[in-house]
Amino acid sequence: MNEQTENKMGVMPEGRLLITMSFPIMLSMLIQALYNIVDSAFVARISESALTAVSLAFPVQLLMIAVATGTGVGVNALLSRKLGQKKQEEADSVAANGVFLAVVCWLIFAALGLLFGRWFISCFTADAEILQMGTNYVTVCTVASCGVFLLFVAERLMQATGNTVYHMITQLIGAVLNCILDPLLIFGIGPFPRLGTTGAALATVAAQIIAMMIGFFINVRFNKDVHLRLRGFRPDAKILGGVLRIGLPAAVMQSLMSALTIGMNRILMPFSMTAVGFYGVYYKLQNFLYMPIFGMNNALIPMIGYNYGAKRPDRIHNIVRYALLLGAGIMAFGTVLFEAIPAPLLRLFDASPDMLAIGVPAIRVIAVSFCFSAVSLVLCGALQGLGRGMDSLIIALLRQLVIVLPAAALLARALGLHAVWYAFPVAELAGFVGALWMYRRVTRKIFPSAQSLQSVHTGDL
Repeated sequence: MNEQTENKMGVMPEGRLLITMSFPIMLSMLIQALYNIVDSAFVARISESALTAVSLAFPVQLLMIAVATGTGVGVNALLSRKLGQKKQEEADSVAANGVFLAVVCWLIFAALGLLFGRWFISCFTADAEILQMGTNYVTVCTVASCGVFLLFVAERLMQATGNTVYHMITQLIGAVLNCILDPLLIFGIGPFPRLGTTGAALATVAAQIIAMMIGFFINVRFNKDVHLRLRGFRPDAKILGGVLRIGLPAAVMQSLMSALTIGMNRILMPFSMTAVGFYGVYYKLQNFLYMPIFGMNNALIPMIGYNYGAKRPDRIHNIVRYALLLGAGIMAFGTVLFEAIPAPLLRLFDASPDMLAIGVPAIRVIAVSFCFSAVSLVLCGALQGLGRGMDSLIIALLRQLVIVLPAAALLARALGLHAVWYAFPVAELAGFVGALWMYRRVTRKIFPSAQSLQSVHTGDL
């Protein structure tokens, strides 16, 4: 069987496969991170209060993305495995059930946003202006969240079948639209009304909805590996259970980013609103580095799922090894960048002298942890591809909740704001050690006769 008769995920050389599948997604995720930065940069030009309002609302966006990611990971891993097993009818059913699950998630978040959006923002501030701007932003983003949930599913249908270039196209369209609509709706340019932070939210959801529609058009018209038919559809409890079993741990893992942001906001609030604003800015800056790793993982999951279904542990081992090398290289570059020019990066957001005084040393401390986190994230993606979502979740809990928040709170109370940031390198080092141990344990159990992570030593990285 050759590359013409079998999906490339089963036959293409592993290094070339990783690059060809990952690069389009990595590029699209970089674009997404860039327009998130552009979005905050425009909002910062309204006022520091506007930037703070958006920073307080950001955990809600992260939570929606977490649930959408979990749904996508479940669909991605299960669909690629069915394709590897040559079960076309079951693969098509996974796709349809994935769309159904995305619609359910949208309706739940729309209701929650309408009912509890203002209450959520009020948990962090009593400032009337910030409260109103934050409430407006949360309400728009949740009520119109159909774009984010369905776009994730549309993109994962492309990824699971190896069609990552189409994923890049939808992300590029969404990013360009957001960058165009942001200044028009925020500042009221031409015939558009001046809507401030509400305009930023409208620009984001409009871009997501348009990209989502294009994504489904591409799947129906050009994705020949999956046949998306919704006529006569009935939810399949077995498939939905399979998607949730794989995707729920991934959703919880991703939602830890939201929990971490909420927790850090609570820790930083007693020091100053500027500290809260800085953390929101830093999060979007670091996304510019982490998004390529997330993009690579999006390609890694179906590659591993396909070869797991095809019973090819040798290919799985090689794919993971190449992914570790690539991820560590990206984060090494990021460490150098963040250590060298933290002040210019913060000035992209009109950082005040107070924010620079807080942010420059903070960024330099946190940047030490980047390479450790790269290894943890790649191995988490590999575990998800193997269907071991709960093991991946344990690593994420170690990195983003169990250690970092208690350590940050303790350091804040004992030594002050400048010491809070040391919690991040400590947590990432623990996650690094835990991820290596967990992946080795899982691969030895699943493939007892195959070489697992024996060659992943410091010299390989």
